[in-house]
Amino acid sequence: MWYIFTEKFSDTSDRKAAFTVNAMDLVGEFQKSDSAANNKYREQIITVNGRITEIESAAGDTVANIRMTDTLTASYIIFTFQQQHLQETKQLKVGDSVSIKGSCSGGTYSNILEAEKIEFKRCAINKK
Repeated sequence: MWYIFTEKFSDTSDRKAAFTVNAMDLVGEFQKSDSAANNKYREQIITVNGRITEIESAAGDTVANIRMTDTLTASYIIFTFQQQHLQETKQLKVGDSVSIKGSCSGGTYSNILEAEKIEFKRCAINKK
């Protein structure tokens, strides 16, 4: 347990992505089979290209989350940014097209919301 709490990660912006995908194609893959998509993408560094539908700050501006939502199904991808990359998110606005690199935590389907939620952690803006 101690190892998990003290584990250090390299800066995602310095890591090579295993996959580069379009946001809505990724959502579609998880909707088709979230178990297959989880096997393929979970714990992989992935670059996702898409349009921002929501930006939220939390915990006194120490956390920033960006969402890319499929407006037809309400399924979405949520990206949580590393603290050292929070400033980059302040330059973004809803509607912007952006490329984000992060570690995929996986996706789950909510029967209540009838939508897929795909989570990414340790995110950074991908500078092409």
